[in-house]
Amino acid sequence: MIKKLNIGITGFGCYIPRFRIRTDDIAVANNQNVELIKGALLINEKTVPNKDEDAITISVEASKTALLRAGVSPKMLTAIYMGSESHPYAVKSSSAIIGEVLGVGENFMAADTEFACKAGTAALQMISGMVEGELINYGLAIGADTSQGSPGDALEYSAAAGGAALIIGKNKSEICANILYTLSRTSDTPDFWRRNKQQYPSHMGRFTGEEAYFKHVISTTEAMLNETGFKILDFDHVVLHQPNGKFPLKAAKALGASREQLKYGIVVHDIGNTYSGSSLLGLVNVLENAQPGQKILLTSYGSGSGSDCFIIETTENILEKQKIGKRLINYLSDKQYVNYNQYRQMVKMIH
Repeated sequence: MIKKLNIGITGFGCYIPRFRIRTDDIAVANNQNVELIKGALLINEKTVPNKDEDAITISVEASKTALLRAGVSPKMLTAIYMGSESHPYAVKSSSAIIGEVLGVGENFMAADTEFACKAGTAALQMISGMVEGELINYGLAIGADTSQGSPGDALEYSAAAGGAALIIGKNKSEICANILYTLSRTSDTPDFWRRNKQQYPSHMGRFTGEEAYFKHVISTTEAMLNETGFKILDFDHVVLHQPNGKFPLKAAKALGASREQLKYGIVVHDIGNTYSGSSLLGLVNVLENAQPGQKILLTSYGSGSGSDCFIIETTENILEKQKIGKRLINYLSDKQYVNYNQYRQMVKMIH
């Protein structure tokens, strides 16, 4: 049996860019069938990063909200781990820059993680372990990306920008959601990759489905249920990694989860795939809408390949935290559309 943890989330926040592009506009620009593409991906539109919105900018904005909800000074953070596959620098710490901008000071640990789309949940596990082991009192875990897709490639319809930040602590009076358990499964399944200095990622097409995403998400979730004795219907909310709109629905159905359990956890339809921010954005949206005493099942996925699974339970403090800061629903309603040419120019500036 895996060990029950004594830690929790004290603050949470998110950020997505204001600019969007419709799936229709990408399809038309590439002379592809609009209805076929939308039916296959279940994505209506996606976020587009402006020229000054890289993964660090996204992380800082999400972290500001997390700090507000946690009610702690930035100087109380003693670790920042930022997960992404679009770190602005090949050799320079994103986490160190984030700490500088937030005003954390110099007395903190910093590290950048990278495991495709589960780099954010990997950071969450590391921060959770340090808090559980009493190495630190408060830590900041972030998942953020400005993901890339080659023009005309299937990824161009989903690769988006956004991120989420979570502050982890051990003070029961501050915790709004207890992290009860975490578990991971990993294998060398090369479904998606980007070599050094390669501008756009490569992928194995349909192989990224059954042998990669579904195998890992389903088996990791089932392993967690077997280890803890929970049933899928014991959870009020289920959050799965969202490379598109169809995959999480299919995985949830295979696990026996209902559409009602996915109500707040799936956000990809109007955002796109924010890679390292994907499952954490779903979690933040759940936390912004959950009631006290509700159980949350979260399973991420990262190509290469692996999944991290968490069982989380909200506390009475969640209602007060929800009154503070900008919510995901506010970002969703504040948007401005760009055309395909503008979109390509904006993405080129970032990458």
